[in-house]
Amino acid sequence: MTSNYRLQKLSILIIAFICFANSHAQRDTNKWKAQIAFGINSPSQSGFVDGFQAKSINFPTVNLGIQHMFKPQLGAKLDFGFNRFSSDDNSIEFKTNYTRLNAQIVYDPTESITFIPQRMGLVVHAGPGYSFVKPLGNFGSNNISFFNVMAGFEIHYGLTQRMSVYADTSYILGFGKDFDPATDGFGSFNGNLLTITFGVTFSISGCQYCD
Repeated sequence: MTSNYRLQKLSILIIAFICFANSHAQRDTNKWKAQIAFGINSPSQSGFVDGFQAKSINFPTVNLGIQHMFKPQLGAKLDFGFNRFSSDDNSIEFKTNYTRLNAQIVYDPTESITFIPQRMGLVVHAGPGYSFVKPLGNFGSNNISFFNVMAGFEIHYGLTQRMSVYADTSYILGFGKDFDPATDGFGSFNGNLLTITFGVTFSISGCQYCD
């Protein structure tokens, strides 16, 4: 009888320890996420000098990000974006690479919106960054860089506890200086950029705050 009682107590203690360890581990999970997305971009025509005009829709746009959640609804991310746009039929021929690096606040209001389906989630993000513009070909010397502010929202659909697919629409407000002389702007760009991307976000530390 005594032996069975001790065995029961030991079993209860082991189960309690496992439950505690598991719950503690879950509190630390999914603090980190990684994102990768591909899509299109549309530069504002006001960012070009006379004689230069980009296509209204350009490919590719590539976004890469690392996200850290401080709380289930609040976090921050550092993300990198690469965009390329090129001339339309009525413009002098050019191609331009637009690269950016942004640090953004992330807010997930999903828990507060009761009508969203269980597997879906919304995320908004905004923050400052820096843009690097490099024309290609004949205008390669007209490189510029400037500060930007980016804002956007994401719609997520959970595939598993660790992974979701998402669509992101973002607008990048550029603070580039005017081109003076205008020849400095040949093939270059100092304006705003709209991006639409589709990608995957996945947990690299577990699933506590999964979308």
